[in-house]
Amino acid sequence: MSAPLSPAAMAAVTSAAVTPRAVRHFGLAAMEARAARSRAATPAPQKASMPLGLVPSPPSGPRAPAAPTRRVRIRLWLPLTALFLLLAPFAFLLAPLIWLCTPPPYRTRPFATVIGLGRVLLSLSGTLVHVDAREALVSIRIF
Repeated sequence: MSAPLSPAAMAAVTSAAVTPRAVRHFGLAAMEARAARSRAATPAPQKASMPLGLVPSPPSGPRAPAAPTRRVRIRLWLPLTALFLLLAPFAFLLAPLIWLCTPPPYRTRPFATVIGLGRVLLSLSGTLVHVDAREALVSIRIF
């Protein structure tokens, strides 16, 4: 049976064999090891000794409430239906590329694929998205 180590010997052993907490995350472990090395290499800052009469005292009395910050309001209207109708002819012109670029076991009818994608995009019309955060209110309307 071995004798227990003294506190000074235990501190020497543990400081030499310190391992980072995140062993599985090597990037985080490297950053933690680098931070530990830089903390050990830099001396602690010395407090400036000022006479007691020159040290500013904290303000006394009730504090005025901070002015409330205004929330940012963002409203975005996306005319996707009109955009889709403008770009639909190009989709039909490029539909044969869908057939050429897919491997033979996965080939579908290209024009039916374009029409199905168009139906999905047109079904988004009338969608309202509201995001309510503390700093901002975002409203997106798809029509």
